[in-house]
Amino acid sequence: MKAYNVAVVGATGAVGREMLKVLEQRRFPVSKLRVMASPKSKGKVLEFCGEKLIVEDLNEASFRGIEIALFSAGASRSLSFAPKAASEGAVVIDNSSAFRMDPKVPLVVPEVNPDDAFLHNGIIANPNCSTIQMVVALNPIHKEAKIKRIVVSTYQAVSGTGAKAIFELEEQIRSWVAGEPMKCTVYPYQIAFNVLPHIDSFTEDGYTKEELKMLNETRKILHDPSIRVSATTVRVPVWNCHSESVNIETERDISPERARQLLETAPGVKVLDDPGKNLYPLAIFASGKDDVFVGRIRRDNSVEHGLNMWIVADNLRKGAALNAVQIAEVLIGRAKKEGNSSA
Repeated sequence: MKAYNVAVVGATGAVGREMLKVLEQRRFPVSKLRVMASPKSKGKVLEFCGEKLIVEDLNEASFRGIEIALFSAGASRSLSFAPKAASEGAVVIDNSSAFRMDPKVPLVVPEVNPDDAFLHNGIIANPNCSTIQMVVALNPIHKEAKIKRIVVSTYQAVSGTGAKAIFELEEQIRSWVAGEPMKCTVYPYQIAFNVLPHIDSFTEDGYTKEELKMLNETRKILHDPSIRVSATTVRVPVWNCHSESVNIETERDISPERARQLLETAPGVKVLDDPGKNLYPLAIFASGKDDVFVGRIRRDNSVEHGLNMWIVADNLRKGAALNAVQIAEVLIGRAKKEGNSSA
């Protein structure tokens, strides 16, 4: 099996570290791995498959000889360096929002639209974490009954903001226990013991950019601009894993039993749905897991063809690192089948 020269950009962040973990756990065929980050992280030591790796400063010469570059360094860094990496011959899989809505850049969830990955011109976009888990669960239902409208409310963990937000929640809880004032630097209000209906910045129409991502990305991934999406995204004091309350309206009737049957055989989905036994998806169940968990599947009796469901997934894994590595696996799988020497 061919092995590949791989770079992880933003390797010291929460998603970057998870990318290293996923690459190792899934035994991705790595010939040489380079880890890169901002100048302040230069010289730090990370571990991969028992080998100690020195973090390099990201610069114009970073991508010579690299075949696959996994980016988790933020939109501004991606805009600056992803085209450079692609020009050096690497396939870039970018976790930021920089290229997601670029019509020339495929936006890929392997369980939903894997073939789109092969339409790339050097850059492939990884969708937003909350969008990924929702479309994995909704895609089999959309294929069967065609979804007309989605109303989604998210309950998103602080790890979605990054390591600083995780630390802030920890520190606020410690301060509360000690009876000391809580400091707020990452979020505009305390996140400990609180709920913030505010993720990303607000737009003129009152929606946040996070909410508009769920609208625009869902349409692009499912290749259906007619789907109507109304999202409210909320930050909650949970360490890891995003939860979503999702209501759908379909063109054709689909029973909860049929939806459950479809989801039980869908790739990347695990159904936990037995309310009588208090069995339903929880963040503590999903953390560290690869699957998207779905439960509370029931009819919405307020419309003719409606369903409600509860969707939970690890936002650092399926919502970011795992999805990116799976895209790379799609590419090398095709390369292997075709006897191609490159991704």
